[in-house]
Amino acid sequence: MYPGTYAQQHPDRPAFIMASTGQSVTFSELEGRANQLAHLLRAHGLENGDHYSIFMENNDRFIEACAAGERTGLYYTCINSYLKADELAYIVNHSESEILITSAAKVNIATEALADCPKVKLMLVVGGADGSVSEIPVKGFVEAVGSMPTTPIDDEALGTAMLYSSGTTGRPKGIVRPLPVQPPAEQLPLFTFLNNLWQYREDMIYLSPAPMYHSAPQAAVNLTLRNGGTVIVMENFDPVEYLQLIEQYQVTHSQLVPTMFSRMLKLPAEERERFDLSSLETAVHAAAPCPVQVKEAMIDWWGPIIHEYYGATEGIGFTACTAEEWLAHRGTVGKVMLGDLHILDDEMNPSPPGEPGTIWFKTATPFEYFNDDEKTTESRSADGEMTTVGDIGYVDDDNFLYLTDRKTFMIISGGVNIYPQETENILITHPKVADAAVFGVPNVDLGEEVKAVVQPMPGVEANDEFTAELMAFCNDNLSRQKVPRSIDYEAELPRLPTGKLYKRQLRDRYWGEGQNRIVGN
Repeated sequence: MYPGTYAQQHPDRPAFIMASTGQSVTFSELEGRANQLAHLLRAHGLENGDHYSIFMENNDRFIEACAAGERTGLYYTCINSYLKADELAYIVNHSESEILITSAAKVNIATEALADCPKVKLMLVVGGADGSVSEIPVKGFVEAVGSMPTTPIDDEALGTAMLYSSGTTGRPKGIVRPLPVQPPAEQLPLFTFLNNLWQYREDMIYLSPAPMYHSAPQAAVNLTLRNGGTVIVMENFDPVEYLQLIEQYQVTHSQLVPTMFSRMLKLPAEERERFDLSSLETAVHAAAPCPVQVKEAMIDWWGPIIHEYYGATEGIGFTACTAEEWLAHRGTVGKVMLGDLHILDDEMNPSPPGEPGTIWFKTATPFEYFNDDEKTTESRSADGEMTTVGDIGYVDDDNFLYLTDRKTFMIISGGVNIYPQETENILITHPKVADAAVFGVPNVDLGEEVKAVVQPMPGVEANDEFTAELMAFCNDNLSRQKVPRSIDYEAELPRLPTGKLYKRQLRDRYWGEGQNRIVGN
């Protein structure tokens, strides 16, 4: 989030624009704001290598809250703004954060969390007023930074984000990278690689439809500003507004997740076709597997500008493919660009092409799980050379990688391994399905059976007829063992705006009262 020399070269150029209001903040204004917060952080004793946290929705102060950390040698942790108080308290404490920045919209949750955060010595509230919580001073953000100098601090140094895994399969883990002592204008090598891969350039217009607490939007917004481009920040994703913003601001670059593709494709044709999207040069997607039919439809609509990548927040490895490469290898997430890829079975032997196994990388960029030596050790091979985040996949004869599922969600039914991602990908393409989750539930005879939980499109009635329609659809497109034995319905699935599905929350309902319990429709 460091604007660098552009604050002097193009002081009046918009650094970012808030989509809902049109509020614009120039490079000069962003530079001054970031410097003010940097001075405040120093004034409260934060030195190189210390930590603070940001817990708020996308707003007009989020970017400067990050930008200040990038010029003070600090680790800043952007926290999922949908977390509850106990989840927030865990990350604030685990990250050893000394200051918490939040907003008026999230202050009640933050206040509750602070009762269990003894290391925090100040909370800043965007849109809030002065006060205290459990003897911790609380100050309105704008007023607190307003008296600070707009000039740089004397000891500027590169800082970076220390983000946490989404915690969809357990407690979230803090991913910390070594932070060299260097000027903030010199970014980490990983971001130089991404900048070249995503074809970022000066004067680009980047549309950010996702929450900025997530690693992918973090990187994209950061690189846009470092290139002197303008970021259009959506507070929340809406498919029609997204298309309208491309036309309004002549957007050149964007990064999305597959659920956003699905929502746009399910708009009426007249809605999809009424906006001029010709300015788009590069659209990147990742974060979750994209159903083949969805990707094909997007390429048909937008042309061969859609790039895909696979890479965990840990940065252990990275694959990518262009639209042309994907069309030649439908379903792939690309070839290795960073790291040394290995597909290994449970005995750590190489899997042959086409045979799924756990994805391991000889790590491209060093990292550790903060304050968690045990998790760091668990993620690495016995010799310490390779690292995994628990994904399952395979490579084809051309060394293109395909994702199968998370190892945690593999279903073992009657001794057969079933990867539910394929069933989810089929269900999501049904025109009456807004979202879908598939996982194993207890079965006395088989051990587990395949269960689907579906979020119907608005106006679709979740009844026996709809269930029969979906079952027939699955039977027509899947082998028998992958077809759900039963389907339940929810008004909304617990999916993060980042595209990640909190499948564990759904699955635990069926396993929580004993392994012999089966919940029907």
